[in-house]
Amino acid sequence: MEHPSLVDTLDGLLRPRGASGRVLVTGWFSFPDGEVTAGDFLAERAVSQALDQMGVPHESAWSPHFAPGARTLEAAPPERYEHLLFVCGPVHGPQLTRLHERYARCRRTAVGVSVVDGDDPAARGFDRIVARDRDGADPLADLALSAPARPDRPVVGVAVTRGQGEYGRRREHDRVADVLHAWLPTKDCARVEAETRLAHGDWRLCATADQFLSLAGRLDLMVTDRLHGMALALGTGVPALVVDPVRGGAKVTAQAKVLGWPAVIPGEALTRRALDDGWAWCLSAEGRAAAGRLRRWPS
Repeated sequence: MEHPSLVDTLDGLLRPRGASGRVLVTGWFSFPDGEVTAGDFLAERAVSQALDQMGVPHESAWSPHFAPGARTLEAAPPERYEHLLFVCGPVHGPQLTRLHERYARCRRTAVGVSVVDGDDPAARGFDRIVARDRDGADPLADLALSAPARPDRPVVGVAVTRGQGEYGRRREHDRVADVLHAWLPTKDCARVEAETRLAHGDWRLCATADQFLSLAGRLDLMVTDRLHGMALALGTGVPALVVDPVRGGAKVTAQAKVLGWPAVIPGEALTRRALDDGWAWCLSAEGRAAAGRLRRWPS
């Protein structure tokens, strides 16, 4: 059975519209005590794009913890909007009850949501609900699947240690880890923990070296302060942005010299500018080609 497009669905839900017909798009991503999942984010994107296509003025409310500086519910006065749209996630809980109370003057619609209990005040507060799933109704495709595609982001492995106490006073490991952990969230990429330690029975760790090489070989970049984080990434042809966490240089710098790999930053000289420059080079055609020449294992 063919279902109506998101534009057609929203067009029907928002009629009749007033002169301005302004819509406030909300979801669990709007609540300071809620959470933002990838699905929530894409659902908001899909709905916003559909409203743009329809020429409907709209704004989205975001949790200040997730999107500092973006519009919040507190900065979205009810009198500004004719219609409130709640997208994605379950319709239950006190957060939605408070949303109904604040926006009582608006027409309130939930779309692409899960209805666990239709008698819950959080559900009953909506004038209309178009559920992705509820008892007694056919399920609908999740809104996230309607979101427009965006260019791929690099997949970046992160292998960082705070150990190696054998280096004593030469250790910069804690500072290096702190700088990397604060800098990485500023980069538009998909981050994957790439711990080189192996273990059986822990699903978060690889159990064999071949498993780790399979992981490393699927990355676009490795960010690491570990010798094997660098060497094994380069051995699979993947560029490595490397920090030597030992003051004066130690095994990481020595191995980079053996391999002829230039993207190594001394821990004592570590800055965000140096990391940004290294990032740009590693992901450039020149950096990828240099790593490709060091490949030891087939992909």
